[in-house]
Amino acid sequence: MSSPRTPKVTVFIPVHNRDRYLGDAIQSIVDQQFQDFDILLIDDGSTDRSVEVMRSFHDPRITIVCNETNLGIPRTRNRGLELARGEYIALLDSDDRAGPDRLRKQAAYLDAHPGCVQVGSWCQMMNEEGIPLKKIKRQPTNPDEITAELLFRCCMSNRTIMGRTEILRKFSYRNDFPRCQDYDLHVRLSSRYRMANIPECLVLGRIHSEQITALTPDLGDSKKRQIIDTQLHELGVSFAPEDLDPHLMLSRMRKMQFTPDAAYLRWAEDWLLRLLHANQSARKYHSRIYSKILLMKWAHACWVARKNMGMGWITTLLRSSLTRQLLFTKQ
Repeated sequence: MSSPRTPKVTVFIPVHNRDRYLGDAIQSIVDQQFQDFDILLIDDGSTDRSVEVMRSFHDPRITIVCNETNLGIPRTRNRGLELARGEYIALLDSDDRAGPDRLRKQAAYLDAHPGCVQVGSWCQMMNEEGIPLKKIKRQPTNPDEITAELLFRCCMSNRTIMGRTEILRKFSYRNDFPRCQDYDLHVRLSSRYRMANIPECLVLGRIHSEQITALTPDLGDSKKRQIIDTQLHELGVSFAPEDLDPHLMLSRMRKMQFTPDAAYLRWAEDWLLRLLHANQSARKYHSRIYSKILLMKWAHACWVARKNMGMGWITTLLRSSLTRQLLFTKQ
């Protein structure tokens, strides 16, 4: 008896207590315009009706695997990488929804860009009932910009990723990252491979109160600091542990409703100059793109500070030696 044909793409959906949303996620894959795929569902010890929802789909392309005990996110994701049969693996969270042309566009991108290890996309958010919202998470698309932006934040949405199965399997998720294991993986991949985002909303991400990101914010911040710490050491930056929180704040002032004061701007100016000079020595990031990112962080911090400083933010920005150095960075 011949073995089943290997699909181009394995869509991997890890599941833990998502019976309310899981059917929507699975159906969004079944309805894809691109059809050369199989679906791998791994239940990680659900105590609700999640497995019943999985079994309600009578599609021969679906494989259901149940962990004997709750293994947690990294181990379950690694099991998905081990069991995936496709050349490419597409990730989808069990409470999200893929757009009808997601698989076709991402598979075509990876086919056309053999040096790219994984490609994500923009993501439109939807509410708990699945109604699309105006909020769109736009991520950088240029591979050099993605690599540099990872020094500040996770700029690839895991729910939108399609990657080369063999390479992701080799790198895998680290078990000591129960949160931010995707961010950690992206950073490690970026040291050897290029990554991209398609500037279209190919996935709808659901917002609800049971998301792990909402339930474990302190753990998430701890792991982000760890990931940033490693990158700063690799860049050769001298820093103190107390620099990590204001560094993270450079990319999430709106989310945290943070308004810089003069003291924060003094720290940011000095800090970003140190980051600029470190890269001039290490040449880790593309010089022009890296300087553009630093300038955007600096200009945004000054702009948000207007609530505390009035028009003084303009003087701070224009008279800064950081601004001049960033504007005249050579290729």
